[in-house]
Amino acid sequence: MLHDGPAPELLTKRSLVTVSHAIEQSALATAEDGPLVVIALFQRMPYFLRERERYARIAAGAAVTVVGLVGQTPPELPAGAYPVTLDDTEELAREWSVVALTPRFGASLVARDRREAVPADTLEQGRLFAGRWGFRRDEALHEVIRLRTQLGDRLPPAALTAVDQVLHRVRDLPATPGESRAEAALRLMADRAHRSGPGRHAEPVDGPPGLVDEPTLRRWTGMDGVTSAGTLPVALIGVRVSEPAGAPERFGRRSAAREAQAVIAALTAPLRPVDRAVRLTPDEYLLVLPALTREEALAVAGQVHDCVAGLARSYPFVSFAVHTAVTVTDRRPLPVAEVRHAVEWAAREGVPVATVARETVASAAH
Repeated sequence: MLHDGPAPELLTKRSLVTVSHAIEQSALATAEDGPLVVIALFQRMPYFLRERERYARIAAGAAVTVVGLVGQTPPELPAGAYPVTLDDTEELAREWSVVALTPRFGASLVARDRREAVPADTLEQGRLFAGRWGFRRDEALHEVIRLRTQLGDRLPPAALTAVDQVLHRVRDLPATPGESRAEAALRLMADRAHRSGPGRHAEPVDGPPGLVDEPTLRRWTGMDGVTSAGTLPVALIGVRVSEPAGAPERFGRRSAAREAQAVIAALTAPLRPVDRAVRLTPDEYLLVLPALTREEALAVAGQVHDCVAGLARSYPFVSFAVHTAVTVTDRRPLPVAEVRHAVEWAAREGVPVATVARETVASAAH
């Protein structure tokens, strides 16, 4: 839980990475203000593995370093580093925290995963958190006390003793004057770094906004391992749009091309700015919609059916058959193959909308 104070900010994953690295770098800096305690909650293993070497260096210079992960123990932690396993159902499982504290210095980032996303270069970078960060010792002190209380029964006596020694030293000394001035400068630099940072946008290809090609979708969704399972829920809607055999020959290639563009426009009409769509085959599409519930995803599938049915007003001699399959998943990589299989089943059985169970995505169309 976030402590009392100013209202939490809405922060993207990209912003949090910038701030986290700044705090970690401060913990690595050579200084004569020890002892140092560092506590970091990473949510999931893939996020920690990218920073494992950095935390090995932090642990080498800190009095105590605590690393928390959901459901798994961090591998090969050096001496002075202590793992904490978090349960997926507890409050701390959705928290991304990095706190560094010495008697003369403190920095903290505390953010809670909203399980939502905003448009960004990648789906992972657009993950949305509510939290706050700062480079003020007394705020870091508050967070170390809070986390020590919440994690205390899972830390060995040696770790608790080291944390308590730091807390005792911090309480005996006043905070350093000028913290607010230094923090203001850091916030300016962090904001500029966030605004100017490089990235690849999932830009639309030929067609309406939201339609991308497969390589772009793969980069955006993190199908190559950029993101982690168990965090952001994503709705997948597989769509197959078929028309009577021989239609292109009857109406000509130019008419068929216009119809294809009309179909794409109908499929992407319900999409939000954060959503993406890809054309997998001439008659098969995949819609990717972050942070939707199953009911909301089914409603979007219904809108797709209605929008495609509305094409009959422009193409009265062509009857489009639409079949969809819907799932909501926090699996990574996304279960695209299972959704495509469910669409094939729906088309074969004549089912307008098939659902794919979230818990057992494979072979669960019904």
